[in-house]
Amino acid sequence: MFDPVLLKTFVTVAETLSFTNAGNLLGLSQPTVSQHIRRLEIEAGRGLVLRDTREVRLTDNGDAMLGFARTILAAHDHASSYFTGSAMRGRLRFGSADDLALTQLPQILRDFRQLYPHINLELTVNQSGVLTRRLAAGQLDLVFVRQASDAHDGRVVRRDRLVWVGHRTLTVEPDQAVPLIVYQSPSLSRTIMIDGLESMGRTWRITCNVREINGVLAATRAGIGVAAFPQSLIPPDLVELPASLKLPILGEVEFSLLDNPSAPREPVDALISAILGRQNAVAARA
Repeated sequence: MFDPVLLKTFVTVAETLSFTNAGNLLGLSQPTVSQHIRRLEIEAGRGLVLRDTREVRLTDNGDAMLGFARTILAAHDHASSYFTGSAMRGRLRFGSADDLALTQLPQILRDFRQLYPHINLELTVNQSGVLTRRLAAGQLDLVFVRQASDAHDGRVVRRDRLVWVGHRTLTVEPDQAVPLIVYQSPSLSRTIMIDGLESMGRTWRITCNVREINGVLAATRAGIGVAAFPQSLIPPDLVELPASLKLPILGEVEFSLLDNPSAPREPVDALISAILGRQNAVAARA
């Protein structure tokens, strides 16, 4: 059986691709991290990590070990919680903005459900405005939503630039109305796009009105208009539109966690920690 301490160090190195950052996250020195990885490689009888002066990367065996390690650690934590009498139970009504399905959130939720199998996680996916209203009405316990950069509400997970996105074959002439692909009102990105165009006297027309991210993606890929995406969420088959099109700057948005003060704290705090923990690991890796 592989040592969970070594596995935890390995998973952190794999997620950050840095011995130094992994050590900082785990409270270990870099030599200790190196020692843990070497011991795990000896236990496995295979090389797991390739490291030189420029980069750290996993071998094919390292990729395989990463999946096993996550499963073993989740089972270990579950068993430890269960037999110490602290297995967390309860109901957690969680809402997520639909475009966050393009991030690591699905993996976070899979890991969370494996780690806390006795928590009844109820997921609602919708537009941010709808989720915020349902949270205020007491229908949800925690929401992960997109907000204006000056919202100052909830706990900010990360910030991102909102940019114009279209298919690479799309052209928008300066004297033509800008064809917009938008969420149904009320929508933050819809408001920002239209306000920006009107502030510079640019005409626009709505070519597609959608309810969820799959509609935005389908319409944008079909080339029937332009959409607004957080820069980090642009799919590989779409492109950020160039400045030569003279479209307004859309500014930044925030991805934030908002919780219901009357919700059970233990499961809410556990999921908040899971989301923030993964975000910190991604930031360290970058």
